[in-house]
Amino acid sequence: MSSPTGPASGLPVRMPRPRQPGRHRRPEPLVAPEGAPALVLAVPGAPSTATRSLAEEVVSIARSELPGLDARIGYLDGDDADADYPTLQAVLTRAAEERTARYEQAVAAGVEAKEPEGPVAVVVPLLAGPDGALLRRVRQAVMDSRIAAELTDVLGPHPLLAEALHVRLSEAGLARADRARLFTVATAADGIVLASVGGDEAVQAAGITGMLLAARLAVPVIAAALDEDGSIASVAEQLRASGSQQLALAPYLIGPEIDAALLEAAAAEVGCATAEPLGPYPAIGKLALAKYTTALGIAPPQTQGTPTH
Repeated sequence: MSSPTGPASGLPVRMPRPRQPGRHRRPEPLVAPEGAPALVLAVPGAPSTATRSLAEEVVSIARSELPGLDARIGYLDGDDADADYPTLQAVLTRAAEERTARYEQAVAAGVEAKEPEGPVAVVVPLLAGPDGALLRRVRQAVMDSRIAAELTDVLGPHPLLAEALHVRLSEAGLARADRARLFTVATAADGIVLASVGGDEAVQAAGITGMLLAARLAVPVIAAALDEDGSIASVAEQLRASGSQQLALAPYLIGPEIDAALLEAAAAEVGCATAEPLGPYPAIGKLALAKYTTALGIAPPQTQGTPTH
């Protein structure tokens, strides 16, 4: 029986395992470098409790992948008077002030410290695809802050996003997945409209992930623009003309960047069911972290998707 101060006399004591030498040695866990810039997630759309919950889960995933990571959330349509939904500019300014304060405190304490240099933050847009209008707003917010920050690309295209789309379709009963590898063994839909926002560039980028999704589902997948009149209907007609009878709408969206009513209207227009947006699927946090580590030139945790063959 154990006591408050340790195991009772005569019982074995768990000792730390010796480090294995050579090729079988376990790699050291990756942690954020000391003094590394903050990862600031730039969240589009109207702030809400749901949006905040989604963003917090995304940064939580990133922190779990890289212990010690300073991850923060800034909203394009935030309000500096509301601590729950700060603007991107305010978050960058605060990160800069805190870095300067840490340096000054170290100097005052007589601790040898290197004066801060390099970017204060790496800004990662919470976007699956290249929405030009939203990216311009993110870029302008970074410039307006007058803080040294690096802006990364959007999260896609990437095999992990194809996996996330597959899972969301499965959850909606529109595609059935094998438990072991998420391979399709049967599908409720025989044609997928991949809905994106951001115009032609976004449709082209979504099409790359769409090809990966098509390989997983073994059904045709064609990207279309939710924010262009007639685009969804045109693609649905194209799929039906090629023989698909039961269509499904798969949002190539994380969620905050589009009004949910647009998705519902598009699905109703073409008469098909729709899956949920990608939301805080674990891949989103991992890809946000991968953008951050790539920008800093440090080795990221593995972010490979499930094989598609």
